[in-house]
Amino acid sequence: MQRRNALKSVAAYAVLVSGIAGFGLGLTACTDSKPAFASIDVTGANYAKDFELTDQNGQLRRLKDFEGKVVVMFFGYTQCPDVCPTSMLELAEIKRLLGKDGDKLQGIFVTVDPQRDTPVVLKGYMESFDPTFLALYTTPEKLEVLAKDFKVYYKRVEGKTPTSYTMDHSAGSYVYDTKGNLRLFTRYGSGAQVLAADIKQLL
Repeated sequence: MQRRNALKSVAAYAVLVSGIAGFGLGLTACTDSKPAFASIDVTGANYAKDFELTDQNGQLRRLKDFEGKVVVMFFGYTQCPDVCPTSMLELAEIKRLLGKDGDKLQGIFVTVDPQRDTPVVLKGYMESFDPTFLALYTTPEKLEVLAKDFKVYYKRVEGKTPTSYTMDHSAGSYVYDTKGNLRLFTRYGSGAQVLAADIKQLL
């Protein structure tokens, strides 16, 4: 009788341990899961945390202004022949792909050519892609500091005349989540559908 009770106790203990182990495995699977982004995940990066720039309408802007939205931020210039307009067209397509969540996307274009990209020029440029997108600018001196903080490269390349110069610059976008945290870096040419899928996860 004692041996039979002992066996029952051992069996009950084994079932209990098995149940706890199974629960633990399930719990681990839940807590360790994280989104798998196609873009480069830079969550927790200690750079590109904020900015203070003026938009094409003369309003001072900071990241906190866009709380509740996913922000995609691109550095370029309006006279760029290919990379910049392609990137902005792609961003407009991403907004379309998001459907009803499209209004939760804030496109931002930061000019690296403040000498030629006046507020009037920037306003016309944004309206040709999406009227809700913002173009931001600052002084050449502050732009230099901003570029270092955002790890953005840009350089003036002289042309045949003083005003026909071009700008070499980084060709990628930073993506911030709805709380203003830097989450992703997407390379130029990744494709609208790829980034749209990543943004859907952030939303």
